[in-house]
Amino acid sequence: MDLTYAVRSLLKNPGFTLLAILVMALGIGANTAVFSVVNTVVLKPLAYRDPDRIVTIRNFWKKTGAASNNVSGPDFRDWHDQSASFEAMAYYTYGTSGPAPVIVDGASEYADLTLVSPEFFRIFEVQPLAGRFFNAEEQKPSSSGAALISAGFWQRRFGGKTDAIGKNLRSFDKTLTIVGVLPEGFQFPEKTEIWVPSNAIYPENTHRSAHNYRAIGRLKPGVSVAQAQAEMSAIASRLEQQYPPSNTSKGIVIERMSDTLVSNVRLTLYLLLGAVGMVLLIACANVANLLLAKSTARVREIAIRAAVGASRARIVRQLIVESVVLALVAGAAGLVLAIWGADALVALAPANVPRLAETRTDGWVLAFTFGAALISSLLFGLAPALQLSKVDLNDALKQGGTRGSTGGAAGRIRSALVIAEIALSVVLLAGAGLLIRSFEALLDVDNGFHPERVLIARTSFPASSDEKSRARAVRFFDDLIADVRTLPGVSAAASTEGPPGTSMHDGGYWIDRLPPLEELSVTAPQAVFVVGAPGMFETLQVPVKMGRDLSTADTAETPFVAVINEALAKRAFPGANPMGHVIFCGLDSFTGMRIVGVVGDVRQLGPSRPPPPVLYMPYAQHPMLAPMQQLVVRTTAEPLALSETLRRKIREHSPEVPVTFTTLETAVSENVAAPRFRTLLLGIFAALAVSLAMAGVYGVMAYVVSQRTNEIGLRMALGASTGDVLSLVLRQAMALAGIGLVLGLAGAAAASRLLTSMLFEVKPGDPATYATVVVLIGAIALAASYIPARRAARVDPLLALRQE
Repeated sequence: MDLTYAVRSLLKNPGFTLLAILVMALGIGANTAVFSVVNTVVLKPLAYRDPDRIVTIRNFWKKTGAASNNVSGPDFRDWHDQSASFEAMAYYTYGTSGPAPVIVDGASEYADLTLVSPEFFRIFEVQPLAGRFFNAEEQKPSSSGAALISAGFWQRRFGGKTDAIGKNLRSFDKTLTIVGVLPEGFQFPEKTEIWVPSNAIYPENTHRSAHNYRAIGRLKPGVSVAQAQAEMSAIASRLEQQYPPSNTSKGIVIERMSDTLVSNVRLTLYLLLGAVGMVLLIACANVANLLLAKSTARVREIAIRAAVGASRARIVRQLIVESVVLALVAGAAGLVLAIWGADALVALAPANVPRLAETRTDGWVLAFTFGAALISSLLFGLAPALQLSKVDLNDALKQGGTRGSTGGAAGRIRSALVIAEIALSVVLLAGAGLLIRSFEALLDVDNGFHPERVLIARTSFPASSDEKSRARAVRFFDDLIADVRTLPGVSAAASTEGPPGTSMHDGGYWIDRLPPLEELSVTAPQAVFVVGAPGMFETLQVPVKMGRDLSTADTAETPFVAVINEALAKRAFPGANPMGHVIFCGLDSFTGMRIVGVVGDVRQLGPSRPPPPVLYMPYAQHPMLAPMQQLVVRTTAEPLALSETLRRKIREHSPEVPVTFTTLETAVSENVAAPRFRTLLLGIFAALAVSLAMAGVYGVMAYVVSQRTNEIGLRMALGASTGDVLSLVLRQAMALAGIGLVLGLAGAAAASRLLTSMLFEVKPGDPATYATVVVLIGAIALAASYIPARRAARVDPLLALRQE
């Protein structure tokens, strides 16, 4: 009976019902959309057997307190041989330097390729969908080469046919025989499509100070993460004593892989979930105000129910049932909005969010929506129900008793709800304002180069580790760059392995003297290593501050040279001239390089990071990095318009070289994808919250005016002017806004500390942001209350008094 009456009551008031459903659907839908992403990325277990036993093994630098994903080969061997906590332990090298060039049936393309050590697949306990795993011979350095492919790559390149097993593919000038297909959905790490034995393409690096690999393991049954951590810490201490130059201050940290994968995005997702939670609370307060307004028309109905014997609990139950029905309908509508919203979140999110593409509306998401709807019904329905159930029978049954529940406590509740709405919207608006100012600062930062009209062509020459193969790669890029420079519309061209915003290699450097190899220490000063072609600085418009650029005369047969940036010059040669000094690094050899130039600083690690020390080297003298060069071409017109011409030119020089295009401006934009994502979403949620809060201010003031019509008429009859009436109403509205502002600013000051790690050149207590919030909320509150105030000022005293 309660349900039937609730449905009939809501249908009798379609305007109220639709408005309440819309407001609640927005709040529930936004929460469900964000929760579906959080559930997939953070909460849902990894799709492996006993995923809690799979851990990452990383270096921990005791002096800085920072963990590093990359580990050294010799360290890994000692960890593997000396530990007893692991069922399996492996290392992998993802992508070698990004997506790898792959040639299948004469067609070249890019594919994500990962080099893996022998126990890699034991960690995940997967079985091939077709074929087999690598055998012992195929995992030796001298093997002919083998590969496992993903189910997606199998379908895309071989149509899912079983004869794919035994076919060959080529990568980095190495022929690899396909021996198996891994099951659907397995693509670790990232989006790997091809897995190759670790020594098949490049031999394992034996320098303990070179950190080239990532390590993972599967714990034995019954072994906890804490137990494994204790054992590995003891091993790290022994290695620290045994190899002090390379392992001083180097510890080990063990963490569940599920936690490591989401460490960079967890805070952002929880921030968004908290933001939409505030939006839902504001929506609940808005609907509660609507219900309180509606209660005016139901005073006599409730009084009659009480007069014929209905208890207060029975009346509250009826009203709560109506709220539940309203919330469930809103929840269903919100679920539809959530599906669209989740798709929008996936489209807007940065590409590096793990498992984001797996976002689905599953049972947990449905349960969350149902729970949000039920909790919301209590939040917005309980206060009006309790207030309405306290009706005074004598007053309510009188002719004018429809106003019996509108004053006193009901008015205070409505005011409190509006204050809460304003306070919550201030918190969200302040957070969004801080992120917006931070993002603006990020966009305005001087990157040290000019990205406009620069085309990036990602190319990889199919070369292996032998010298002849690498020499062919050098000749290919020499000829290609010279040819590209003659194309119409090209003002400059070069190549680099690491365009600004990326860091392929880094490590220690030494000035004028190289210590004995056994004494090389990880405590040496660090720099980013960039290998490129002559003309790189001209193309990127990086100024040469001293000396010269790299030159075509810098070949493998001439003395090795290098160019450094100002940051490295200031650190290594404070107050001195760096020209002519010799610098050593362990990128591919320890040959000394004479410093021949100093260039301006470039934010090589992205706009949010200060320019690091950078060491630039010519690829002709470092041919190991020559095959992975990316062309950078400065054009006189729209860069992408040159892409097809450049593609044909590359194919003329080598049909085996795959190529993809982007612009440097796009690459720079991708470096700020994460801050742009959270700034955009928090800004949207803040705007929605402010809109709902101001709708609440308007509703309360309109209701107050309607209830005080007679009083206002009397005031005007006694001589009050239009300005007096406007001032009366606006003062009340601004008093509510002022209290909400004070409470909201206090909450924002506390909550904004959570944003500290996300802000760039902006402090959590930024006064300009808070001043803007105060002005904005004040102006919107004033605008929202002006229309009811204007209506009050137009009251006809005679009509108002005649009604009384």
